[in-house]
Amino acid sequence: MIKKLHLQGSAKEIGFCHGSKGKQEVMNSLETYERLFYGFKNISWSEAKELALLHLNAIEKYDLQMVEEMEGIANGAGVDFEDILTLNARSEIALTNKGDIYSDGCTTMAITSPIINDTIIGQTWDWTATQKNSLLLLDIQAKSKPRISMVTEGGIIGKIGFNSAGVGLCFNALIADKRTNEIPLHLGTRAVLNSYSQAEAISKVANGQIAASASFLIGYDDGNGNGMAVNPEVSPFGIDYVGGDEGWLAHTNHICSEILKKKLKDLNELRFEDSILRKKRADQLIKASIATKESINEKTFERWLSDTFNKPSSINHFQNKNAPEHRRMETIFSIIINLSKRRAFLRIGQEGKFEEIDTMTEVTL
Repeated sequence: MIKKLHLQGSAKEIGFCHGSKGKQEVMNSLETYERLFYGFKNISWSEAKELALLHLNAIEKYDLQMVEEMEGIANGAGVDFEDILTLNARSEIALTNKGDIYSDGCTTMAITSPIINDTIIGQTWDWTATQKNSLLLLDIQAKSKPRISMVTEGGIIGKIGFNSAGVGLCFNALIADKRTNEIPLHLGTRAVLNSYSQAEAISKVANGQIAASASFLIGYDDGNGNGMAVNPEVSPFGIDYVGGDEGWLAHTNHICSEILKKKLKDLNELRFEDSILRKKRADQLIKASIATKESINEKTFERWLSDTFNKPSSINHFQNKNAPEHRRMETIFSIIINLSKRRAFLRIGQEGKFEEIDTMTEVTL
């Protein structure tokens, strides 16, 4: 089960409800990342907060309401603002040069025109098992913004989901050697989900605005039968689109852009035996379905995201006991989003059924 929170009002009101009603999930996140930062980075929580504060000036210029929402979460959960800021900058802190570099993983996929009429995106999210207890399903209605349905970790204001305008986001972490003090990745994901179009979404993560590197698979359906998915790899040096020219996309956790490779060094030490193999397997599954003229829909995505070929380093990921401890990830959740129909399906863990998450019609905000 995943806790659902319906949030509305001002940024501070949205944050306060998140923090108060999701307090246990926020506390779980704080415990997880304090342990990870110390165990793998040799960074104390106070040091992590200092690193997070380096981003504050950029965030205030980027979107002051994000600061207000994080303040609201802190007030609601009874913790310091810096604690919540640190959760939202956790990817950038994980990518410091001190200690072992680590980051979460996943496999993302998209199918759109001309292969099918709908635009469908989906992914697994692979991470440390303890964060299963931190998951929240947020239904957010902020003033003058689209309504958002998003799966996130307690205390983190941006992650994976879609909005009422037809913009959807799947997300892959990339591990590179350079970062800045600009906008943390998870705030970039929220900016995408605050957008009314694909073009607006791209403008929020382009031009070196984002502090670290990641793959943003951004789908969009305008509600009139027109849809498209694009996959910009985002970096402090700007973006580059990869794949997608034939109506399908797949991405994992290594840099694909030849342009970005000239500016960044890929530090994913398991890219050859994990990330690249998952990407090749995702490509293979999609190509096989296209070649056999299979009718591709949400059920097809369920099969793809449940694939255990090359287990434990499969699309549906299991812990690899032979990997370094900080890379022993497993699939925490999998999500399928049909942007044309404004509906999504979620599975927590590696087994069981995908259940529809109908947050936007359950409650009228």
